Amino acid sequence: MNQVSYTQKYNWKDKRILIVEDEEINNMFFDAALSRTESELLWAKNGKEAVDIVEVTDDVDVILMDIRLPIMDGCEATRRIKKRHSEIPIIAQTAYALEGDRERILDAGCDDYLAKPIRFEELLATIDKYLTD
Repeated sequence: MNQVSYTQKYNWKDKRILIVEDEEINNMFFDAALSRTESELLWAKNGKEAVDIVEVTDDVDVILMDIRLPIMDGCEATRRIKKRHSEIPIIAQTAYALEGDRERILDAGCDDYLAKPIRFEELLATIDKYLTD
């Protein structure tokens, strides 16, 4: 996708995306993929940080939630966030796509699911489903 159509198609100015990921290489991918969308990116390295950020930050528009995380896993963090903020879409992203994982992750409250390795266009299109009014 060329840069002009990318920035026109995925212009999320005034949108706030929380990325919950403990692997630096994956953070670099998300930063590169989302840098031209004009969205504000927030970062958490574990599920507890994600829960804490959502509690003190207004207007998180979408969350990209890794499932295997230190301190608190993504499923538990999703349950806690959804208990008080059911309106925030949570997109699970995980490298551990085993039989039954998708169902377990969606049962925890995630609204969508991306299996790693995540394709650039798939990431943007999935987020766009939840940011388009």
